[in-house]
Amino acid sequence: MNQDSVYSQKRIYVYTFDRKLFLTTSQRTDKIYAVAVGKAQTPTPHGTYQIINKIINPGGILGSRWMGLNIPNGPYGIHGTSRPESIGKAISNGCIRMYNHDIEEIFNKISIGTTVIIQPFSEET
Repeated sequence: MNQDSVYSQKRIYVYTFDRKLFLTTSQRTDKIYAVAVGKAQTPTPHGTYQIINKIINPGGILGSRWMGLNIPNGPYGIHGTSRPESIGKAISNGCIRMYNHDIEEIFNKISIGTTVIIQPFSEET
């Protein structure tokens, strides 16, 4: 299997209630990560989106990596954080925060165009 087909089989699932991000390949879970999501006033939008850009060291509160999403009325993204104590909480302005070492781990495994599905619960919950 070539590298392009592996990338095309990658998906990210974010479950906002559980505050978990699942990285999958061909419907098999590769790894599960703890995340922070949007607070009640600025919730993370549910739906199916794509990664539209990737930035190394975006600066400020965005931590060490940014993966932008095509969510309307954005910008929204999956990014690192300068506030690791926020992980596991509903605290952001709608973005999905990860520990910097976690976003760095998945950053090179994800290509622009990767599907990101954001829903409140996993189907197993």
